Amino acid sequence: MVHAAVADDVFHALSNPTRRKVLELLSAGPATVSDLAEPFDMKLPSFVQHLSLLEQARLVKSRKRGRVRTYELAPERFKVAEDWLAARRREWEARLDRFDDYVKQLKEKEAES
Repeated sequence: MVHAAVADDVFHALSNPTRRKVLELLSAGPATVSDLAEPFDMKLPSFVQHLSLLEQARLVKSRKRGRVRTYELAPERFKVAEDWLAARRREWEARLDRFDDYVKQLKEKEAES
């Protein structure tokens, strides 16, 4: 159950295009709040809420030096999303393999008739 709650937090954080763009920006390296906020047309308090949500989901971490807060990716948390997607992929591949076997059986029966 805890794992599901963690996955919910991660996917909720990833569900917003602004937050996904922030993660893309941080993939180039750590950045300050003002650097991250610059490409977005929104007030700073609204933008900081996005950063807070990303930090609560533990997709990013921050540190404060003086008055400057810097964010960076926390890549280990992305594994939650990766593992969830991999499990879905395995399920669907198994289903498609069973469907393929079924179709082959139908074709064999049809050829025998």
